[in-house]
Parts: sequence; structure tokens; C-alpha cells
Amino acid sequence: MQELSTSSKLKYIFSIPVIISALGYFVDIYDLLLFGIVRIPSLKALGLNPDTDGTFILNAQMIGLLIGGIFWGVFGDKKGRLSVLFGSILVYSLANIACGFLPYFPKEYLVYQYAGLRLVAGVGLAGELGAGITLVSESLPKNLRAIGTSVVAGFGLMGAVVAQLTVELAGGWNISYIIGGVLGILLLFLRISVSESGIYKNIEHKSVSKGDFLSFFTHKDRFIRYLKCIAIGLPTWYCIGILAVLANQFAPELGIQDLSPGKAIMWAYIGISVGDLASGFISHLLKSRKMAIFYMLIFTIIGVAIMLFGNTDTETKYYIFCVWLGLGTGYWAMFVTLAAEQFGTNIRNTATTTVPNMVRGLVPVMIVAFDFFKNDFTVIVSAAWVGLIVFALAFYSSLTISETHNRDLEFTE
Repeated sequence: MQELSTSSKLKYIFSIPVIISALGYFVDIYDLLLFGIVRIPSLKALGLNPDTDGTFILNAQMIGLLIGGIFWGVFGDKKGRLSVLFGSILVYSLANIACGFLPYFPKEYLVYQYAGLRLVAGVGLAGELGAGITLVSESLPKNLRAIGTSVVAGFGLMGAVVAQLTVELAGGWNISYIIGGVLGILLLFLRISVSESGIYKNIEHKSVSKGDFLSFFTHKDRFIRYLKCIAIGLPTWYCIGILAVLANQFAPELGIQDLSPGKAIMWAYIGISVGDLASGFISHLLKSRKMAIFYMLIFTIIGVAIMLFGNTDTETKYYIFCVWLGLGTGYWAMFVTLAAEQFGTNIRNTATTTVPNMVRGLVPVMIVAFDFFKNDFTVIVSAAWVGLIVFALAFYSSLTISETHNRDLEFTE
């Protein structure tokens, strides 16, 4: 294959599919993490309990991600990647606008109304990343896939930073929801210029089975590949879902007066954004997806150990470690790209959409385990036990999964 010129590479990396997918993921992350950022102020303002009600609503959103991951994954393989990019953003944008009007909802059963809206938002949010990464992976030359998907995730993840800043500057948590929803609606108009993946078009009218979610569980090798993809992503949401979103629970034991989950999330995502951009270049230099992820996992677990047991006694230190963990778990784009490259075109969007949402959907399981360990251990030790389990699964899976660097994606299962 002829080597591409620098200008040709830049045209691919900053092509319309990459730019639109990056903007979409930006809005997706903004809306996905907004509840974690406004959890305490919004629930207090609505007269709800930030801990028990907050956990219930967060779990509802994560369950929505699980449901949506399966729905949009199958839909994208049956109807095309663009159908997901349009449909999913419309669903979560409308749900977020509705969340902005929660103060005017009837006060009776308000917690269930909030949870219901976050569940619907979760369903919509589930489709964005998988469809975007699948579209970019199938649109770029194989030697540029890692860099292209890293640009998508690296820019997109800055949505978390903007979400925190918007909450601080907007003057109200509900205004932040409305802003996120409006951004999504505006993005719909930009997506008119995006074309469908050429690789998908080649099988669109073929008789091959498309979007068969159950096929991941009916073939041993495919099932193992699928489980390993999920396991590789678990540390990313362990760091966000427990160490950042629940940061306020660690403050008393660490001797810190107060920790803001919103700020912890923001600083973590600053790190993740940089880490995601770096992960593509690391993979490109190593000529390996799995080893790039493996080295970033090592960097992350060292940060977790020092954060929990290394005298993190000030708010500033905690946020610095959030950046560290973000840098390490910045392999998120590489992990989703790896999932896209593991499976054939006829189930690729299903895999790429369901895998990250299975990881997100397992956050309630991690939180349940965290709460279970708290019955016998301190908050810090409980978090360490959960971390030990998820990192062990991730290390094993990253070392044993098949390498996909430079793999040709024109194949079916």
C-alpha cells in the first residue's frame, strides 16, 4: 500500500466523519456526566436525598445505557451508522431539556420522574460513542484508525470540563440541562453533511445476518472476545463512578474537609482527554492496541494505590490524582476501537455500542460491591478491593485478547 502524504493524513484525521463524531461525543459526555456533577445541588433543591435518591437515579441512568446500548447497537447494524447518530442524540437531548424543567414538575413522586428522565437520557446517550467510533473506524485507512478515534474521544471528553464550567457559570443546575439539550439539537443540523460508512454500504443489501446481539453468546470464541472487551474497560468507570462521582465519601477518612464530585469529575476528564489523544499515538508507535492499553493500565493502578494509601490529605492532592487516573484511563478510545476491530461489519456497531455501555452499566454492580465491602472495611479499603477485582480482569483480558493493529475491517461474522 502506498504511503500517504502528510496532507492526505491530515485530511483523513480531520475529515467530516471525525469532526462530527467528535462534536457528537462532546455533547454526549456533557450530558452523560451532568447528573454526576449536579447530583448534590439538584437533589437538595428538589428536596431529595443526595445519597439514597442520588444512587437510585444514577442507577436508572446506567440501566438506560445498558438498554440503549443493545437497542442502538442492533439498530446501527440493521439500518446504518447514521441512523444511530441522528436518533440517539434526539432522544437524549429532549430528555435533558425535560430535566431542566424538573423544578416545575409535581412534587409527588419527583424522584421517580427524575429517575425516569435519566433512564430515557441513558438510552439515548448509549448510541453516540459506538456509532461514531464505528463510522470513523470504517471511514479511515487502517493505519490512521487509532489516531482518528483518539481525536474523537480526546476532543469529545472535554465535554465533561465544559459541563462543570457551565454548571458554575450558568447560575442554576437546571439551566445546564437545557443548554446540553439545545447543543444536541443544534448538532443534528450539522450531521446532514455526514455520509454513511462505505464498508457498511457494501453489506447493506446482502443477505448476511446483521445486528444479531444473541450471536455474541452462541459462539464460544466470539463470547470470550466480547467479555474480554468489556473487562478491559472496567477500570475506566471504576475510576469515574467510584473515585470521582463518589469523591465526597472519601473526604472524612482522608482528613479532607470537603471534596466536590463535580470538580473531581472535571479534573479526571481533563486527564482522560489528554490520555485519549495520547493513546492513539502510543498505539501507532507500538503498532499494538493491546500493549498501549496494558501500559496505561499499569500507570493507572499505580495512581489508584498512591491516591488511596499515599497520604492524600488535601483537596488539591485529590484532584491532582484525579488527573493522573484520567491520563491512565485515557485508553477509552483505544478500548472502543479495539472492540470495533474485533468483530465483523455485520455486528460491529452492535459490539462497539454495547461494549462501552456494558462497562457503564456495570457501575451499579461496582457500587453495590463497594457498599457491601463498607460493611466490614473502611471506605478506602472497600474501594481498593473493588479496584483490585476490576484491574485484575482488565490486565488478564488486555494480555490475552487478539491484536487488531492494521487489521482489515472488511469482513463479516
